[in-house]
Amino acid sequence: MAEVIIQESESLENALRRFKRKVQQEDIIKEIKKHSFYMKPGEKRRAKEALSAFAEATAQEAAARSGLTSLLVAARRRTSENQAP
Repeated sequence: MAEVIIQESESLENALRRFKRKVQQEDIIKEIKKHSFYMKPGEKRRAKEALSAFAEATAQEAAARSGLTSLLVAARRRTSENQAP
């Protein structure tokens, strides 16, 4: 829990600014939003997969820009071979 003690010579605006900074650093707002509604396990899984797909697409674009596409494909092949039963 974020807590700020106001100094004697400190203005309320400065104390509020310190409090906001502490809340942001402790990710309190993110936690509140995360727990503000119930998400079914299947919905969580789909959201996680979508985030993973987005991250992979972003990595592919970055690799394509830097000319590392062949290395990325080879790395993906190695990981898929390791996961095959």
